[in-house]
Amino acid sequence: MGSEMENGNSSKKWSFKGNELLMKSSALSVRSALNMLMENLNPDDPRTVIPLGHGDPSAFPSFRTAPEAEKAVSDALSSAKYNGYASTVGILPARKAVAEHLSHDLPYKLSPDDVFITSGCYQAIEAILTVLARPNANILIPKPGFPYYEARAIFSDIEYRYFDLLPEKDWEVDLDEVEAIADENTVAMAIINPGNPCGYVYKFEHLKRIAETARKLGILVISDEVYYHLTFGSNPFVPMGVFGSIAPVITVGSISKRWMVPGWRLGWLVTNDPNNILKQYGVVDSIIGFLNISTDPATFIQGALSQVLEMTKADFFAKVKDLLRDTAELCYSKLKEISCLTCPRKPEGGLFVMARLNLSLLENIEDDVDFCLKLSKEESVIVLPGITLGVKNWLRVTFAVEPSSLVDGLNRMKAFCERHAAKKQKKVVSSEKRP
Repeated sequence: MGSEMENGNSSKKWSFKGNELLMKSSALSVRSALNMLMENLNPDDPRTVIPLGHGDPSAFPSFRTAPEAEKAVSDALSSAKYNGYASTVGILPARKAVAEHLSHDLPYKLSPDDVFITSGCYQAIEAILTVLARPNANILIPKPGFPYYEARAIFSDIEYRYFDLLPEKDWEVDLDEVEAIADENTVAMAIINPGNPCGYVYKFEHLKRIAETARKLGILVISDEVYYHLTFGSNPFVPMGVFGSIAPVITVGSISKRWMVPGWRLGWLVTNDPNNILKQYGVVDSIIGFLNISTDPATFIQGALSQVLEMTKADFFAKVKDLLRDTAELCYSKLKEISCLTCPRKPEGGLFVMARLNLSLLENIEDDVDFCLKLSKEESVIVLPGITLGVKNWLRVTFAVEPSSLVDGLNRMKAFCERHAAKKQKKVVSSEKRP
C-alpha cells in the first residue's frame, strides 16, 4: 500500500485533468496535420523530403530575408537598448513605424494608438477573438480558410459559421451566404487577402462590397493581411482598411511572410476605424486588457522594426515577387499535367494554390487525407489535405520553395497519381505514351 501511494497509484480521485478544448483546438491546426504526415514518412526512402504543405519558405536559399532586415536586428541587439520589458502594447517606435508604414496605402493616417504589436499574426488573431468573446457570440469565417480561426474560436467559446469562397468567381466571398448565416449574435466576419490557401487577390470593388455588407449587419471585419503586397498578378493589393469609414476593420498582419522571417514572431493588430466605433464599444480597451495579461514579442525585434520597415530596399521585394510569380506559374502548369487534379485559377498572390482531387480517377485512395498520407509514405512529398482548411478532397500546395525542389516534388506527385490511377485511367495514360 505504501509503495502504491508513493507512486501515485492509489484509488484516490485527482481533481485535475487536461483541457479538452485545447485538445480539440489543436486537432484543427495545420501544424497537427503536417506533423501527422511527417511521422508517416518512409525512413528508408533515400530521397530528400519535399515540403509542399508548409507556409515557411525561409529554409530555402532563394527566400532568404533582406540583409537590411538582418542588420536591423543585429544593430538593435548590440545597442543594449532593448534588453528589458516592453510596453504590453508594444514600444512606441515600433507602433509609430507600423502606423506610418501601413498609412501609405490608406486614405487617412493611422496613429501609433491604432497599432498594437503582437507575437506574430497568431497572437493578433488570438487577441481579437478573445476580445469579441461573449455568451452566444458567433463569427463568420471563410471556407476554405486558415484553421487557426476555428481553433481559436473553439478555445474562446465562440461559435463559428462558414461562408463559402466561390472558385468559379476568383474565390470571392459569397456575400449572399454571409447575410443568410448572420444573426443578432454575429460580431465579426474574417477575410484573408491575399488569400491563404487559394492564392487570390481581391479587387477594390469586392472589398468595398464586403465592407458594405458588414455595415448592413452591424459587424466588424477582421482582415488577415499577413501576405500583404505579396502579389504578382493583375490585381494590386488593396488593404481592407481603405473602407474603415464604411465599417470598422481590425487588420492583423506581420513581417513574417513579406520578409520571409516567420520565426521572428513580430506582428500587429491595427484598428482601422476613423469613426471611432471600436473605441466607443469598448473594443480598444479590451485589446489593451488582453495584452496586459499576455506575452510580448522580443523587445530587440521590436527595436529593429522601424529599421526593417524603412531600410529594406525595393529590389528585395521585387526579387521575391518575381520568384513567386515564376514558381506559381510552374506549380500551376505542372499540376495541370496531373489528370486527377484541377486548379480553378492560377494564383496571383500569397504562397499557395488549391487543387481539387478527383477520386474517381484513382484506386485505393479514400479521401484527401488518405492521398496525403500515402503520398508522404511512397514519395516523401508533403502536401496539406484540404479538410484541414475546411474543404474535403482538395489539396493545398505551396510554391514557395526552390524551383528545382518544386519540379522534383510535383514530378513525384504525378508519378504517384499515375501509379494509383484507376484501371480505365491507366489504359488511357498507357495509350498516350505509345509512339
